[in-house]
Amino acid sequence: MPFRWSGRDLQTLSAAAMSALLLTSAAKHFREPEFFHQVVPDVLCRDDSGEQPNGPLAVLSREEWVAVSGLLEAAAAVGLLVPATRRAAAGCVTAMFAAFLSGHVDALLSAYGPEGTPRRRRVHTVRLPLQAPLIAWAWTLTRRTRRS
Repeated sequence: MPFRWSGRDLQTLSAAAMSALLLTSAAKHFREPEFFHQVVPDVLCRDDSGEQPNGPLAVLSREEWVAVSGLLEAAAAVGLLVPATRRAAAGCVTAMFAAFLSGHVDALLSAYGPEGTPRRRRVHTVRLPLQAPLIAWAWTLTRRTRRS
């Protein structure tokens, strides 16, 4: 007798895979925070050195933004694993990935600027387009599934 996957089974498997990806990324936020520094737009980063004035959006330091986004990813990963919170968590993950687009665009522009290096250009040229399938994948988890 062949095994048949229901829509709910596939969504649960997809949510578990997205959760694993988010947990891996969240852990990397704390193990290698400098990996994420370039994708935090300067306009969001508070400068405590006094060398430049802080804008209205500069409420956290770069390090704090990386830590907060790591915590958000970990929380979202847990939310995706709980069927009762999956749709809401998936909506939040979709919005989070969409918000991260601005950081990836900023990092790509910086990589191709005067301070950019060939390695940074390669990394950010690949990282930016990867956001589109991640957004689409997260969005698929917002849909209701029928019971079989």
